[in-house]
Amino acid sequence: MSKQELPVVDLNAVACCSPIAVRPMDADQAAVVAPMFKALGDPVRLRLMSMIASVPEMCVCDLTPAFDLSGPTISHHLKVLREAGLVDSERRGTWVWYRVKPEAFRQLCALLDVAPPAAGSAA
Repeated sequence: MSKQELPVVDLNAVACCSPIAVRPMDADQAAVVAPMFKALGDPVRLRLMSMIASVPEMCVCDLTPAFDLSGPTISHHLKVLREAGLVDSERRGTWVWYRVKPEAFRQLCALLDVAPPAAGSAA
């Protein structure tokens, strides 16, 4: 697999993960979740994700002007988000519309859930 090709994430494989603050992840779980975090680790993709998540759906035509990047570069970043399992897309005519996959956010939130320390324990 080249650096340009990321595996498509199977979100069902992540559903069983308990919070990392409760139990360490096994290698298979980490391999499934890592592409999601990698996709969000880029500032452009994080901004794109934020823009898409702030509305029910967003057209690529509204995303591209917000960046000082070419259309193909924005399309590449959106493809990475899609392949990481974070967004869905739908072509309508000449434009592609993006929306967040809520199950991906729920799984990442559950994975990162850190319960407050129990009373009397050291923080």
